Amino acid sequence: MSLERKWKDQIYQEFARIGKCLSSPKRLELMDILSQSPKSVDQLAKITSMSVANVSQHLQTLHESRLVRFTKKGNFVIYEISDLSIADFMVSLHRLSEKQLVEIQRLKNEILHHQVNMEQITLEKLEERMGKGEVLLIDVRPEEEYEAGHIPGAISIPIEELEKQLASLPVNKQIVAYCRGPYCLMSAHAVEMLTRKGIKAFRLEEGVHEWSQRAEKAESF
Repeated sequence: MSLERKWKDQIYQEFARIGKCLSSPKRLELMDILSQSPKSVDQLAKITSMSVANVSQHLQTLHESRLVRFTKKGNFVIYEISDLSIADFMVSLHRLSEKQLVEIQRLKNEILHHQVNMEQITLEKLEERMGKGEVLLIDVRPEEEYEAGHIPGAISIPIEELEKQLASLPVNKQIVAYCRGPYCLMSAHAVEMLTRKGIKAFRLEEGVHEWSQRAEKAESF
């Protein structure tokens, strides 16, 4: 075997470490969640409906591939993605998968059709209407995710607090809700709740990372 061949084999073996690590649906979900903000093992277990032991095992695999890192705060172990580029990678993975696998689009449409007749809005249209003061953008993720990063102009109303805060919403504006991205349903539940109360509301499919990529692309021109 030539030195060049050996070198290439070693390089692709390292690439395969990442690919193997990402071959688990649950590890992909954990990375999606951690791309929003750091989380404890207990929080991740609750969000993913996994046991703490299973979450810990998946996190160990991600850590071995340098995709996550952790710190200790008292009795808690807090995990986060090891680099912001991982969030960009996850957005790209979503887009590629949806483009190549029709089943993803079918599954997405299927779950949304179980909601109220969901009206959606694009990022471009959102920016235009926010500029005119026509809509209020609400971020229905947990507050710590909002604080870690949010779309400019959005206010934080976590989904579990939305019903209590309905009276505080402006009556002269329509509402746009967003959450963790295309495969997060908190924004759909928010729109459904608002619509039942007679409030005109839209769902923004994109999340903060999709918005960030769009903003960076616009700045490059």
